[in-house]
Amino acid sequence: MQNTLSRGWHVKAKGGNIKQSLPAAVRRVRFTYICYMLYLAKTPWWLKKIYPSLTWDIPAHDREIYLTFDDGPHETATPFVLNLLKQYNAKATFFCIGSNVVKNPAIYGDMLLQGHTAGNHTYNHLNGWKTPDKDYIDNIALAAKPIHSGLFRPPYGRISRFQAKLLQQGSHPFKIIMWTVLSGDFDTGISPQQCLHNVTKHAKPGSIIVFHDSAKAYQRLAYALPRALDYFSKEGYIFKAVT
Repeated sequence: MQNTLSRGWHVKAKGGNIKQSLPAAVRRVRFTYICYMLYLAKTPWWLKKIYPSLTWDIPAHDREIYLTFDDGPHETATPFVLNLLKQYNAKATFFCIGSNVVKNPAIYGDMLLQGHTAGNHTYNHLNGWKTPDKDYIDNIALAAKPIHSGLFRPPYGRISRFQAKLLQQGSHPFKIIMWTVLSGDFDTGISPQQCLHNVTKHAKPGSIIVFHDSAKAYQRLAYALPRALDYFSKEGYIFKAVT
């Protein structure tokens, strides 16, 4: 599979390193490096430079880390996550799909009552690259009815510059939250151990880490999340929610 990301330079599949310096053509790359066939566990520095208006990490004043969970709420995965977070006195941010919030309102309510923050992840998990601008914005507005939040994360990390501008400059502007570290728990081709390694190797103070509270990710999530919480707790980290 060839895409904009892979032309002109080499990327080692499953989170490897760029082998050549960045070509000028990357300035024309459509927003985000992630593709579910080829992705990097750590956000490269140059992507942050190209899209500085998006939030890729949070300036840290201490050993603080930001866990985020996409695609819920899910009837099994989300309660599992909430129980674990409670054990570690950890706060997190859940980027929810609107239709899943409507389907699981009690779980969504528990999440908020426990002090976590919510973010909009569209109503139907839409890919911004493949969705007309008006339809995309309307779908986010539909999700905003059950999800009262000024935070947004685009599904698949795919959103056009124009769509991002519309969200950031609208009557109810969104803060677009991306990530520093991608656990890869959505990837059925990697082991749970690799998922954990992606997080513990790359996260540092101020990092925004992505997990998924979904059926697809659950096997890897169930292995990696408790171990990541234990690892970072022993390292003296505090788990905070994005606000």
